[in-house]
Amino acid sequence: MPTSKVRVKGYRFIFYSSDEGEPQHIHVKEGQKHAKFWLAPEVKLAKNYQGSFREHELNELYDIIEEHVETFRGEWDDDFGSTA
Repeated sequence: MPTSKVRVKGYRFIFYSSDEGEPQHIHVKEGQKHAKFWLAPEVKLAKNYQGSFREHELNELYDIIEEHVETFRGEWDDDFGSTA
């Protein structure tokens, strides 16, 4: 499970190798909480697993991912190959 070099406020940003073939996205974990965000064509919540994160946390995650989206896209391309 590749982990992003980005670390912010205790959130872990990860990719699952089984996700190859899907559009670019990033998983976010904090403790038992887990969400998935699409990275392209724009940052968008894909799934908040079992309602893990509260709305204000999802908003914070959206902002963090927007800030680092180019890094995440580059890491995705490094792990899975370019989707461009």
